[in-house]
Amino acid sequence: MSNSYVGRFAPSPSGPLHFGSLIAAVGSYLQAKANHGTWLVRIEDLDPPREVAGAAANILTTLEAFGLHWDREIMYQSQRTTAYQDAIAFLSQQNLTYFCDCTRKQIQAKGAFYQGQCKHKQLTAGNAALRLTTTTPVDYFIDELHGKIDINKALAAEDFIIHRKDGLFAYNLAVVVDDIEQGISQVVRGADLIEPTGRQLYLFALFGQPAPSYLHLPLVSNADGSKLSKQNHAPALDTSQVKKQLIAAFKFLALPISAELQDLSIPQLLQWGTEHWSVKNLPRQKSIVLNL
Repeated sequence: MSNSYVGRFAPSPSGPLHFGSLIAAVGSYLQAKANHGTWLVRIEDLDPPREVAGAAANILTTLEAFGLHWDREIMYQSQRTTAYQDAIAFLSQQNLTYFCDCTRKQIQAKGAFYQGQCKHKQLTAGNAALRLTTTTPVDYFIDELHGKIDINKALAAEDFIIHRKDGLFAYNLAVVVDDIEQGISQVVRGADLIEPTGRQLYLFALFGQPAPSYLHLPLVSNADGSKLSKQNHAPALDTSQVKKQLIAAFKFLALPISAELQDLSIPQLLQWGTEHWSVKNLPRQKSIVLNL
């Protein structure tokens, strides 16, 4: 990779950053800097009901405390409505969209995967979601860490939602439109987002844009195997213990930890991390129990 590398960290402001968030932030940052590239931050404030007041500002303050400074202006999805509307208009002009009023319960009752029940009903917006017709399903992709990732073929073939019935834009649409706008060359994120990758690759193809490569980092798990997350009340990062937590993140990401790291400043730690970063040393598991 060259200095054309552009990576990003894209948290949602549904609460403060936790250790799992730190792994995604540090992993994406070190991968970008090790490739002499640009590291961006995008606030994915696309779902107001899930947002916590002040969380976006808190996330940025926390990143700065950890020395993770972004290289360009922050992008906020809440300010991108026109871009998403234009993308939907483009897809609709290709006769690839239709409205659907099926509930999750109805879909589950018919076998868990949506099977195009509304495709020929000619519904109008009203209380309906907008689905995208999947003409060429993407049922696998190559991940830089995990190699070939197979996606459930029934899932890959689904016509999926790009605009929700509550009026909100769907994640898969927004993330692709934003990755194109920001020129993202590689997406480094947690393994919980492996499954949507096929749909995102399909959208890149429809828009006629080159897709980024993907690198999915292991998730941080609790002892019971559940993902460390805001929903599971994961404790917020402690900005009074930055060095300790940063070194713990390096350890999780399989960097060669040594006692000398304790004597380094935060900028020096990140420089050390950049110099010692190696994707080939990362653990191949999709999930790892937190053991600090």
